[in-house]
Amino acid sequence: MNTPTYLIDSSIFVFRAWFALPETITCRDGHPANAAHGFVRFVHTLLQSERPARIAFAFDESRGTSYRHALYPAYKANRPPAPEELKRQFGWCREFVSALGLAHLSSPTFEADDLIGTLAARERQEGRAVVLVTGDKDLSQLVHEGDLWWDPHRSQRLDPRGIEKRLGVRPDQVADQLALAGDKVDNIPGIPGVGMATAARLLRRTDTLEALLEDIPAIAHMPIRGAKRLMGLVDTHRDTVRLARQLTGIHCEAGLPAGLDLGRGRPDGARLGDLMDQLALPPSRRFDWDRI
Repeated sequence: MNTPTYLIDSSIFVFRAWFALPETITCRDGHPANAAHGFVRFVHTLLQSERPARIAFAFDESRGTSYRHALYPAYKANRPPAPEELKRQFGWCREFVSALGLAHLSSPTFEADDLIGTLAARERQEGRAVVLVTGDKDLSQLVHEGDLWWDPHRSQRLDPRGIEKRLGVRPDQVADQLALAGDKVDNIPGIPGVGMATAARLLRRTDTLEALLEDIPAIAHMPIRGAKRLMGLVDTHRDTVRLARQLTGIHCEAGLPAGLDLGRGRPDGARLGDLMDQLALPPSRRFDWDRI
């Protein structure tokens, strides 16, 4: 097995910096630059500690235009639009990754999760394991044997057994679990009164969502508290659950840019210097990227 490929769920780390760092951190033109400053620090720490030979950064671009919105227009409708100050910083973050000579990608149709899933599938075909760098539980469904789900901010590295211990289901059951319980963060409907723990209990007895829905009367005989009531809920909301499952599953056959290379290229010192000047990074944050 080759050394693993690191696939970065970039947006979550930009958002974390946006909320964690004060807006008094500005660029040379006076615009907020806190998210970009935090993202630069995150990337530096990641590259310095892990020394990945292969890496890619996936960004979300498909707000309101993804195939999930076509299936369910209310998908993520509970989220306010990103302010212009944050959109500007996302642009800087992508420019920064590009100037480092690292692969980055986004799509108007597919979300970052789908791009990461597609890259993970491609890397496995080439005999490589993957490290999914994120804080999003949804991506845990992509973890195969040899892979890791890693949240560096919480110092959590989970293999398939760790995910099962945390969520109560195997990685390949996570999308089914989310379809049953719903996901408030993404405004995905589920079965009212069914949470992640109850969904896990159901899946431990039926293995898959499809098997559960094919024999709903069997739920009444399961050794689960309120089994008969639960059977009625599943029966009433079966169509909602089938729709939700189309939203919670990660699409692993998204189109990728031709010739996409996940190997590390050489940093462009001039571009990096210009960007660091634009962001008004202090000398202590102007790292020697050629040495990392």
